Amino acid sequence: MAALVQQLDLASLRLSAGEGRRLQLEVPIAPLELGSERYAAEPENVPVGLEVSRMLGGGYALRLSFAAALCGPCMRCLKVAAPSVAVDAREVDRPGEGEELDSPYVRDEKLDLAAWAHDAFALAAPVKVLCREECAGLCATCAADLNEVGPDHRHERAPDERWAKLRELRFE
Repeated sequence: MAALVQQLDLASLRLSAGEGRRLQLEVPIAPLELGSERYAAEPENVPVGLEVSRMLGGGYALRLSFAAALCGPCMRCLKVAAPSVAVDAREVDRPGEGEELDSPYVRDEKLDLAAWAHDAFALAAPVKVLCREECAGLCATCAADLNEVGPDHRHERAPDERWAKLRELRFE
């Protein structure tokens, strides 16, 4: 069983320049809010693979990989959806070498693994969380589940009142 980690002290790994280490850890991922709905990672504590390499001249190259389900309501039909999300994220932290080489997740050789995993999970999440790709959603008129009622579900529309005078016209 992997250790549950939110922050990792990179200095405690005691890596020399050019050396690396692979770690198997568990990280809690805080729920996401998408479209005013709450979506949670399943399992709550996600097993992750973390590769840490010490760079020549100081700093770290980091790689985080994991997969988890994104559980919450389908954005079309509101039933439970749980698409699998695969994450493969990389970060470089080389202090003093410019903003693009300064990781927001590493401060004083401490890696905020929970924040990085949460942000990487959010970035890898699908734009639309669906119970299945072909989900038809809900009827805009009566809110019937179109997956269950079928493609023949229709409603008669009331005539548009703005055109009422035209209906009174008679051509002889």
